[in-house]
Amino acid sequence: MKAKLFFLLTAIAFSGVFLVRCNSAAGTASSGDKVTVIAQANGVSLTPFPSTKEFPNAALTYGYENGKFTVKTTNYELKKQTPDAPQLMCANSKDGQHVHIIVDNGPYDAVYESPFEKAIADGAHYVLGFLGRSYHESIKTKAAGNAIKVEVKNGNFTKTEPVKEPMLFYSRPKGKYVGKLETNKVMLDFYLTNTELSQKGNKVKVEINGKPSFTIEKWEPYFLQGLPMGKNTIKLTLVDKNGKTVDAPLNPVERTFELLDDPAPGK
Repeated sequence: MKAKLFFLLTAIAFSGVFLVRCNSAAGTASSGDKVTVIAQANGVSLTPFPSTKEFPNAALTYGYENGKFTVKTTNYELKKQTPDAPQLMCANSKDGQHVHIIVDNGPYDAVYESPFEKAIADGAHYVLGFLGRSYHESIKTKAAGNAIKVEVKNGNFTKTEPVKEPMLFYSRPKGKYVGKLETNKVMLDFYLTNTELSQKGNKVKVEINGKPSFTIEKWEPYFLQGLPMGKNTIKLTLVDKNGKTVDAPLNPVERTFELLDDPAPGK
């Protein structure tokens, strides 16, 4: 009887450990309000971003004429606060929902109303536009974003064509984050075109402050926790199943942002 009882308890204990490991690998395990850490490196933790307000029917179109972007949204209201913003406890725009416009994988411009003036040099460029929630998370449905290759002349698109190559665009973190509420959890978000992420396929390699940190196998936003105060640099690289850099335009991409105590120096 004792032998049977020992076997049963051992089996139950083993099953519990197995389930936690499986859920942790998927980034879904939690205990109460504690969120599972997906990965940790160099003092920085990668944790799942919570489920957020969905906009399945939202759509975006945009154009560029006389040095100005015009944007048109359907089923999506610019300058409105996304309803679940207060619960996320991360950087949120006081100006509300907006469009991210990225040219050649440079820092995005947040467009809250149309038209939006932006100078683009003559020549060939890659341009991405996508809808962003008030806390800057991209809407990743097909109709909510559009990446195109363009020719620009005198402030006008003279030729446009869909991007056919796989591409990775950097979105967040960006700029300055001030105070504990903004610096404790920093959203990592990027945008993909013509590729998917998977364990056996392409992935996104994340390097923080010059050190290899994480490899991401699922396209979704994440929280970074434990970043040091001051300036930080993130480098994102689209890699194949063997970890080699994918031959894609503007790959990899790197950005520097800053975390500041509250109040910010000089204020």
